[in-house]
Amino acid sequence: MDDATNQERAAAHDNVKWTMNRYKGTVNAPEFPTNLDWLNTAGPLTLRSLRGKVVLLDFWTFCCVNCHHNLAPLRSLRRQFSSELAIIGVHSAKFTAEKLTANIHQAVLRHGIQHPVINDAGYEIWSDYAIRAWPTQVLIDPSGKIVLVESGEIDNDVLAPRIRELILDAESKGLLDRGPLEWGDRAVKQTARTLRFPSKVLLIPDNRLMIADAGHHRLLEIQLQPGGTEGTISRIIGTGTAALVDGPAASACFDDPHGMSYWRGKVYVADTGNHAVRRVDLDTGQVSTIAGNGRKAAGRVPSGTIASETELRSPWAVWADGESLLVALAGSHQIAVIVGEEQIGPYAGSGEEALVDGARPAARFNQPSDLAEGADHLFVADAEASAIRAISIVGDGEVTTVVGQGLFQFGDQDGVGSEVRLQHPTGIAFHEGLIYIADSYNHKIKSLDPRTGRTETLIGNGNAGLVDGPFRQAELFQPEGLSIESGLLYIADTNNHSIRVANLDLKIISTLTIGSCAGAQDALSSEKALRKSIRVAS
Repeated sequence: MDDATNQERAAAHDNVKWTMNRYKGTVNAPEFPTNLDWLNTAGPLTLRSLRGKVVLLDFWTFCCVNCHHNLAPLRSLRRQFSSELAIIGVHSAKFTAEKLTANIHQAVLRHGIQHPVINDAGYEIWSDYAIRAWPTQVLIDPSGKIVLVESGEIDNDVLAPRIRELILDAESKGLLDRGPLEWGDRAVKQTARTLRFPSKVLLIPDNRLMIADAGHHRLLEIQLQPGGTEGTISRIIGTGTAALVDGPAASACFDDPHGMSYWRGKVYVADTGNHAVRRVDLDTGQVSTIAGNGRKAAGRVPSGTIASETELRSPWAVWADGESLLVALAGSHQIAVIVGEEQIGPYAGSGEEALVDGARPAARFNQPSDLAEGADHLFVADAEASAIRAISIVGDGEVTTVVGQGLFQFGDQDGVGSEVRLQHPTGIAFHEGLIYIADSYNHKIKSLDPRTGRTETLIGNGNAGLVDGPFRQAELFQPEGLSIESGLLYIADTNNHSIRVANLDLKIISTLTIGSCAGAQDALSSEKALRKSIRVAS
């Protein structure tokens, strides 16, 4: 699209948005197109069929951490106004992979979304409502008029009273419909399995593998067998209930755990949904919170505060090294440092989202999602910019970009330096001079030589699937986490609910076979009681 066309579209958007803002309460909400795919409902919905209800349109895309932050307040609103409010998710994709209904379906399952979602892959609804940012909410009154257009994260202390006013006003005019919301048959259930959306993996001493079993809100400790392609569950850490609870492994609780790091008998965990950093003592199984208080921070991490009392925003990865623990805060686009498990402050990144190199405090990141150390640098998977960044850990601590061009420049292109295109990489590992990349939305594992910038596809043919065998014929489905040792690369193959094992010498990938030992069997047998089935349209 040329610059003139872009300028015309921007001007049209601004004009429509100005019109909506100027005449809120008098402009009819544009009807949904009839040719789009829906999830969580038996068939297409129309705004006309929802007259008498307050309607909240949530414009989102599943890569966006701010959109993730809105899911909890949306669930709260859904409970609070169960018969008066209809919430509709309008998924308008940023990345190419996000345009596919099958991939949105996986995101709906993973995040437990129960309201209807429409796939606005062609930006038709986005354009009709003049939306300019993710996330954005549009509030429609029971007569079908737009009354609010607001971008950013939801504040229910502001939005809930506005919804209540619309309900009372409509009720006084006889326009309110308090009948049950019927979305039709949504009885497809998530298949019971040992793993559910595993996010990260970590090799630890004594031939063990830790798995962040994110969809089950717990960690699994796997005792690997000789050969590395089979293992047994030796310990389950976490009850499977999403909560922030410290204590013994059997009673502690996590919420959507992601990255992990090992240091001297302890595993540190980025407990993403709890906005906290946890510590697991492997000798005792005791779980403790060392940073975060369970509440989502409103902005960037402050300097020199008590770690356990400081609010954080979606910690996604951790890197432990001696007395310091580095934390990738995806929600505030920063790397934080925890010193002595007591004090926390910013390490790199201003908190503004952009691809900007330079001195650590002034550099800018884009939803950093994994960390790996090597060659005197801390490497960062800078997911939203489809970039790999490097922070020098010697000298002045300069931040540089190894590959990646910016927030809206992505693709699937091997090459050198500026030629390279990735698509939302969320996992990295460093080994023998190379960076291994989980190029998540391209369903591939790639290798990157940080000295030359040369990037090559190592595993995957680009199709989403579960196929073992030779690297280039293999298929993965949105891999997110990597850990490597002794020529074996372990991969959290997230949407396949599996751990894959790549033999770098033989160039063959297989799926880890997981059994359970006697000590873990009782906990595994009670999984069904812990799980909540997610119902979606087929």
